[in-house]
Amino acid sequence: MTGKKKILILGVGAQGSTVAKFMDAENTVSEIICADYDEKAVNYLVDNLGKGRGTFVDANKAESIAKAAEGVDLIVNALPAQFGFNVFDAALKVKTNYQDFTAPDVPGIDWVKSIKNMYTEIGARFKAIDRTALIATGSAPGLINVAARDAMRYLDSCKTIYMLVYEGVKAKRFLPFWWSVETAYTDMVDDAYCFEDGKIVVTEPFSRPVYEKFKHIDEEIKLIEHAHDEPVIMGINAEQFFKGAKNIYFKYGGFGVEFAETLYKMGMLDKKPVEVDGCKVVPLNLAIKITPPAPKYREEIQEIIDEGLESDTGAMVIKAFGEKDGEKVLVETYVDAPGFVDSFERSGLTAEMYLTGQGGALFTKMFADDKIEQKGLISSDMLTIEQVDYYLEHAAKLDITLDTEVKKI
Repeated sequence: MTGKKKILILGVGAQGSTVAKFMDAENTVSEIICADYDEKAVNYLVDNLGKGRGTFVDANKAESIAKAAEGVDLIVNALPAQFGFNVFDAALKVKTNYQDFTAPDVPGIDWVKSIKNMYTEIGARFKAIDRTALIATGSAPGLINVAARDAMRYLDSCKTIYMLVYEGVKAKRFLPFWWSVETAYTDMVDDAYCFEDGKIVVTEPFSRPVYEKFKHIDEEIKLIEHAHDEPVIMGINAEQFFKGAKNIYFKYGGFGVEFAETLYKMGMLDKKPVEVDGCKVVPLNLAIKITPPAPKYREEIQEIIDEGLESDTGAMVIKAFGEKDGEKVLVETYVDAPGFVDSFERSGLTAEMYLTGQGGALFTKMFADDKIEQKGLISSDMLTIEQVDYYLEHAAKLDITLDTEVKKI
């Protein structure tokens, strides 16, 4: 994939638009095709790009995606996970590379089996056309996987990895989530997973709480089980890429989690209809409908800042327990990144958009810079240490850095 690259970005919300803006400044990119069902969002983005052009794609149809992807070097999929396999099919049809912020799912099929199928069957199909599919490339999963890989350089063997994410930004107005409300709620109620005693284990949402005292936050934070890719994909890859780790956990906390847990306990996130005054109502659909959406445009975010924030903090921490030189050690890594106000002043984005979008854009840059050499399907936790170094070198230019301490225990 040498020479200047042509990129198709599917979905121009917070993630896709951030990648587009980042790659617009890269001299290794010649054209950025921005595709979405939202014409206003496409036009808004393209008007602010030097190399962009817009198009409409029906993500329900692989042939529609393939038509838009003719001649591109990379498809960046920033669509909801249910469209992933349509995008896979389109990428394979036009014989191009593929990048996804998450791990796509197939409705009605066991998610873990679906992921294992990606590594084998989908991976074999991409390898056969000498192309790469890279999944799980946002902040979590994505950046956090890279940070976990980086921690392995300090260990001879690893037993347990905790990935802890705390969303501590709180506006004065009621805004429980800084990303898609639909994605937030559905992730909250889906089965959670951990990798425990060498096996992928299903856990109940909001269960198994841990309480963590982060070094820059005064109060102790509650973090719970949450449906996330990391324990599954890292568990599958634990022997080869995580020094034989037997336990891998993802724990999540924050105002949005606490709010959603209350709704969950009330049954307000149930997917089965209930009767209300003679009408059938799906509680989850109602919750999605009436919850205020996350801010999308610059002027909306500015209004929130002008009103003032009650809190502008957060944490992303990896704790890897293992051995080094015959001694038991903890490798504790904090991911340091700009906060809400700082992110907005830099890029017009919220902190969540900045970290996820820029984290994803760094993987896109690796494609554009010909740094992704593996063929087939890989996830972000399968990078080589040299690739990890390259990623972190360029993340540091965005003030996204790792603060790692190795402690004897």
